[in-house]
Amino acid sequence: MLRRLKAGPRLELDERSRQWKLTLLRKATVFRDLSHYEMEQIERSTTMTTCRRGRVFYGPGDQGEVLFILKDGRVQISRMTEDGRKLATAILEPGAIFGEMPMLSQHMQDSTAEALDDCLICVMSRHDLEAMIRTNPQVALNIIHDLASRVRNLESRLEVQALQSVSERLAATLLRLAGDSQEIAGASHQQIGEAIGASRETVTRTLGDFRSRGLIDLARALITIRDRAGLEELSHQDLDS
Repeated sequence: MLRRLKAGPRLELDERSRQWKLTLLRKATVFRDLSHYEMEQIERSTTMTTCRRGRVFYGPGDQGEVLFILKDGRVQISRMTEDGRKLATAILEPGAIFGEMPMLSQHMQDSTAEALDDCLICVMSRHDLEAMIRTNPQVALNIIHDLASRVRNLESRLEVQALQSVSERLAATLLRLAGDSQEIAGASHQQIGEAIGASRETVTRTLGDFRSRGLIDLARALITIRDRAGLEELSHQDLDS
């Protein structure tokens, strides 16, 4: 849990390991446009760790003093609705940040963060984050831009859920998860359901319908897109009408 991922003592790394860590840190959106000297300061103030798929970084009621920077893998941020359903509010890709940022009204206790894949995580203490912002306001601006983009994506998803059917939402989500690939690996029916606001049973039934229509193939923990154009047409059907 969270207490095991707190920012720990800084371990001395050899030069090759330090350069590898710096390379990873530079890919984070929050650190873009920083100088080499500033990046070295950040490298010294962070720790890096790996987390297995399914790891819950924090949940409702947890309190912490850390910021997580996702270097590899995907993390799902979710909330529980008043009627007890789990709703995914974001699926974070490498370079994203999450965790305790009270100066930006971002709190851990409001949500749950879970690793969808094996992840590489960089951990920074709240104290170090605040010190960095005081000396480099650009970091705060980058964080604000990152969170604003996340809010826009959430608003777009809520609009889609209000206007589209489950089939249309599922088609759009499969395309988003696949990206430029034809395959979606490791996404359970439960996780997909949380992302589109539908039950696992509904997702399973709709995926079966997609397979019978030749849109996808299904295997254990793998969805293969067979007709991307068909999914694209379905995902825009209601919004275009």
